[in-house]
Amino acid sequence: MNLITLHEFKGGIHPPENKEQSTSLPISTMKLPEKLVLPIAQHIGAQSKPVVNVGDSVLKGEIIAQAQGFVSANLHAPSSGTITAIEDRVIAHPSGMSDICIEITLDGKDTWTEIQGIDNYLEADASELIAKIQASGITGLGGAGFPTHVKASVDESKIDTLIINAAECEPYITADDMLMREHANAVIKGIEIIERIVKPKHCLIGVEDNKPQAIAALNEALKNFTDNTFNIQVVAIPTKYPSGGEKQLIEILSGKEVPAGGLPSDIGILCQNVGTCFAIYKAISKGEPLISRITTVTGEACRQPQNFEVLLGTPVKDLLSATHTQLEQVNRLIMGGPMMGFTLEDTNTPVVKSTNCIIASSKQELPDPAMEQACIRCGMCTEACPAQLLPQQLYWFSKSSNLEQATAHNIADCIECGACAYVCPSNIPLVQYYRHTKGEIKQANADKLKSDRAKERFEARLARQEREAAEKEAKRKARAEAAAKKQAEKKATEAIAPATSADAPAADLELLQKKLDAAQSAVKKAKEKIAAAEEAGDSDKVALLKGALAKSQEKMKEAAKAIAEAKKAAKAAPATTGAAAVEMTPERMQNKVDLAESRLATAKKRLEEAQANNSEQVDALNTAVEKQQARVAEAKQALAEFLKQESAAPSVDLDALKQKVLAAQTRVDKAQERLDMAKQQELDTVSALQTGLEKQQSKLKEAQDALAEASK
Repeated sequence: MNLITLHEFKGGIHPPENKEQSTSLPISTMKLPEKLVLPIAQHIGAQSKPVVNVGDSVLKGEIIAQAQGFVSANLHAPSSGTITAIEDRVIAHPSGMSDICIEITLDGKDTWTEIQGIDNYLEADASELIAKIQASGITGLGGAGFPTHVKASVDESKIDTLIINAAECEPYITADDMLMREHANAVIKGIEIIERIVKPKHCLIGVEDNKPQAIAALNEALKNFTDNTFNIQVVAIPTKYPSGGEKQLIEILSGKEVPAGGLPSDIGILCQNVGTCFAIYKAISKGEPLISRITTVTGEACRQPQNFEVLLGTPVKDLLSATHTQLEQVNRLIMGGPMMGFTLEDTNTPVVKSTNCIIASSKQELPDPAMEQACIRCGMCTEACPAQLLPQQLYWFSKSSNLEQATAHNIADCIECGACAYVCPSNIPLVQYYRHTKGEIKQANADKLKSDRAKERFEARLARQEREAAEKEAKRKARAEAAAKKQAEKKATEAIAPATSADAPAADLELLQKKLDAAQSAVKKAKEKIAAAEEAGDSDKVALLKGALAKSQEKMKEAAKAIAEAKKAAKAAPATTGAAAVEMTPERMQNKVDLAESRLATAKKRLEEAQANNSEQVDALNTAVEKQQARVAEAKQALAEFLKQESAAPSVDLDALKQKVLAAQTRVDKAQERLDMAKQQELDTVSALQTGLEKQQSKLKEAQDALAEASK
């Protein structure tokens, strides 16, 4: 007796049921075939990856293909044997396509691998139960094969009602009906496990009222569960196709509609197939993975239509043989039901996890489709559509490949039930059009995703190139700035010590003298080494040393010649001593002293380094230090004499002192400008320019003090 209010979904049809011919016999277990062929893609989501190789021996229940990612499912060996092939084989698909399959040649022993269920599973944590379901490779057995652990992982706080889909509305199919009749207790236990995971407030088992024996068996089984705290209720619903559609069953039992593009969990409902519940019970209580299922084999060409518990991977031809099918009478061989199934062209096609029915129909039973005619816009398809779509409009959009409009008219919500094509007076295969368009949309979306990723890669490459160009430009600017800094340092040095240019000839002579001294030292040492080698009788070394001596003597001659020419050029230059004496100032004299002391310090440093390294140039550098010391003494003496002469001057020229103050002030202002510019450009010469400014400021103060003293 129903305790809830049933609701009616719009549309739907009442095709002939044709169920009674396969329910007269109990479920039979198929004998072991010679070989099993297992496609690695038997579910929605990522394909599983083979973890066995050809030649490997496997036991029943052993994993042979590993799930890849969360939305995927493991695949197990349905029986013991040897892996004899991993290659493309024909699979269960409307197009008759091939895909990677694992072939097992059975040894006939049917030996199990070690398996282990969960003790006291109704007290186990939800995470442990979900992990076991996932490891067992369980997928939805009533629809598209969605991995069960994914649906069970929904947030338990969101689920108010658990709905068990036992409607089995499509004609011919009786697998769930016979399962409930014979294994009602196991089904209820499987439901309890799901309730343990999602903890719903209500649980409804929806069964069409054309299955009275199944309804009675479930109600009888519920009596055995005296501690049934989950309020499980069996609900008989009116027989109408497609009441077994997930969204349609939810609407019948709850009155709620799943929003377009949404999921049942969005409205607080979780839906599971009754066959899936049975598989969950076996996995949790016994540890058995999903390796078999109940499949209906029926049709007028079958002499003994029946339901079988069949191992996954069993060829369809073995099922036909078990039902004594007269192959010559088979007009169409269908996997699935007559509404949503598809024609098989090869009887070697294997049974997969979602194979609920095989129909071997005669020509009278399911004749070939009539010739398609033009749409007469009668609207019967719209009235029959349970998803409340506009099949006629979707047909036109599909025919013209108008994917944008097809998407806008919610073609994704089409459940491909075939009700529209069933009522169409023009015999238009509408579902085939919709399937094709869905495939095109899926491909277009995949192409767009690929294009978007390519665009992202291109933009990233472009950004990288722009970044590299910017880095190159920054390096170029840095080089330019470095050159500018170097030029500024040069100008600053010239501004701080303009008088040093007058010492260039002397510096040239000094450098030439250093070269001559070094060459003379090298000649001397070479001669000493030659003498030592001759004394030792080493003729080869003597020859090498003589060659080096010749080169050193040549360098000595060149240095002596260069010195002579430099002295000659200095004598030929116009005399500037008088003019220099007139223009000489205490500041310039002090600069000469500073310059000479700086050169002396440099010469001493080089001498120390040469001594530490036992260099051959020690003598030459020692001579250079002595000469530089003499120059320092000469510069200091010249400065002292100049200051003495200046202090002995009979009178002070006030105008000259004023001009000196003005000149010093001008130099201070220019030094300040250079320093400010260097700071703005963050040049390396800031410290040098700061020192120069301080010196100019000191000189300005001296000039101002001298003027003040003379004015007294």
